[in-house]
Amino acid sequence: MTNDQRPKKRQGRREENEKLILEAAEKVFAEAGFGGATMQLIADMSGLPKANLHYYFPTKESLYRRVVQDIFQIWLQAADVFDAADGPEEGISAYIDAKMEISRRHPAGSKVWASEVMHRAPVIQDYLETTLAEWTLGRAQIIERWIQEGRMDPVNPNHLLYMLWATTQHYADFSHQIDTLNGGQPMSDAQWEEAKASVKQIILRGIGALKPTN
Repeated sequence: MTNDQRPKKRQGRREENEKLILEAAEKVFAEAGFGGATMQLIADMSGLPKANLHYYFPTKESLYRRVVQDIFQIWLQAADVFDAADGPEEGISAYIDAKMEISRRHPAGSKVWASEVMHRAPVIQDYLETTLAEWTLGRAQIIERWIQEGRMDPVNPNHLLYMLWATTQHYADFSHQIDTLNGGQPMSDAQWEEAKASVKQIILRGIGALKPTN
């Protein structure tokens, strides 16, 4: 192995270890909450020595914040469609698709976020007051513009966003309930597509962004 190859190998190992740690941490924090989770539990779940966890994340709080920030960054990327969309039908429809797909693929991360907020955000309150507040204001301004252009009914943008979050994240946060009502089985690909179509139809028609067909 050449000197040039060694740093690449170390970087690859670091990224792989971080991925294992973060995936394990998501599951443990989702099941046990911040208070009930321990670095040892996360180490056991990841299959790595506890010392490795402390090497990458010195404290439980630093690891927890990274898990929360990662799921929020995924949500922010999903919201990019707002900025590029021609109007509410396109933008909100794509946002619902993206958010529900995240709920399907990252249910543990969503549950961690929900638990943190329900406990009055003791660890990430500063994040809510800055990053989330700024993001919400920006999307609300886009919705206000669509309203002014007559492309949707006049509704309070914040309450529309709250409804979008609550509906799409329900499929992650209450996945056990949904599975139970689905005969004890996770939803199939076809059922997910049906769910996304139903949510889009209900919300877009409800805000006057999807006109009824004759």
